[in-house]
Amino acid sequence: MSRHEATAEPMAVTDRVHWIGAFDPKMRTFDVILKTPNGTTYNAYLVRGSEGVAVIDTVKAETADQFFTRLEAVADYSEIKVIVLNHLEPDHSGALPELMRRAPQATLYISDAAQLMLKALLNNSNIAYTPVTTNDRVSLGDRTLRFLNTPYLHWPDTQCTYLEEEGVLFSGDVFGCHYCDEQLFNDSVGDFRFSFEYYYSHIMRPFKQYVLSALELIEPLQINLIAPTHGPILRDHPRHYVERYRELSTPQLHLEIDHDVKTMLIFYISSYGNTMHMAEAIRDGALEIGGFRISLYDLEGGEVEPFVDLVEDADAILVGSPTINGDAVKPVWDLLSSFAKINVKGKVAGAFGSYGWSGEAVRMVEDRLRGLKMRVPAGGLRIKLIPSDVELEDCRDYGRDIGAFLMGKPRAREIDMSQL
Repeated sequence: MSRHEATAEPMAVTDRVHWIGAFDPKMRTFDVILKTPNGTTYNAYLVRGSEGVAVIDTVKAETADQFFTRLEAVADYSEIKVIVLNHLEPDHSGALPELMRRAPQATLYISDAAQLMLKALLNNSNIAYTPVTTNDRVSLGDRTLRFLNTPYLHWPDTQCTYLEEEGVLFSGDVFGCHYCDEQLFNDSVGDFRFSFEYYYSHIMRPFKQYVLSALELIEPLQINLIAPTHGPILRDHPRHYVERYRELSTPQLHLEIDHDVKTMLIFYISSYGNTMHMAEAIRDGALEIGGFRISLYDLEGGEVEPFVDLVEDADAILVGSPTINGDAVKPVWDLLSSFAKINVKGKVAGAFGSYGWSGEAVRMVEDRLRGLKMRVPAGGLRIKLIPSDVELEDCRDYGRDIGAFLMGKPRAREIDMSQL
């Protein structure tokens, strides 16, 4: 057990703000998908005003003892006027029921979207709360908390809270990371750059458009310090992290080509060259439509991870696979699995491939594309064994159909695949 775990000492963030969270250095996997080689912290904060105290977020239930011991070191429960939950995941709301029992006079503030979630998560329909949205304020006398509605970062309920007089942004999961270091502040802890980037990639990246909307609210603020719910408190050059989020969330392709230029990616893997010839013919047909850029990629010749950035910026993605043992091949599934890290909803998509017997791969890939809420404007194209000249013309026509749809001049109707 570490010194801070054993003594559960609060830490001063400013004269009026204390960290009262918890350390979890042995955590190694978070929410199933994130590896946490340095553990994590559950950051909660206490703000003291001339007319009362606010508690910003709580901690995971298993670490509640640390939270309450630290809280009691800097305030009496009778002083608590305000409780704010910026996010309702259990690692932030776990100690809430007991906190409200100990401070029944406090008013709980949550976002509009959090109302139904609060009752479901805590299994209690009698919880009193006040919903808030952007620019709603609550006064602690000489200190003011202002709320910023920042949904889907990374749940629908998320918000940030800004301490106006001190320029402190309690950011929730935004600008956070899973990195446990008792020194706590970014200018004192070890090198956490990997954890910061890794956290963004796995938690925030699928919601880039919401990150950009949130930055419109955050960037105009006078920010002296960012206090996230996980990882180091960012007191040294806090705006650097805001700028990094802007960089990570801005489509990189738009820095190189005009925003209005659309792009199509055609991925394929081919056992005997048949699916490859289909891909080339589809590309040639799409090129006849013109007005957009097309890239052709052989999945056998590259790692999947670098393709994720390309897919994220693209407008149309076509995937070609042969059918082997009644299935699409593993590199195709690896590619499609990687789409979960990004937002592909609404992108134009399609599937194609050569087969020898039953040809299930194309339909299976289409099902996955539909499951990702991509638009499939033309039924998948299957060709048995070696494509003939007539069938290659069918491939070119398929490319023309997809290209025309991408450019807003559809040659084929958009199919509601759920009806099939």
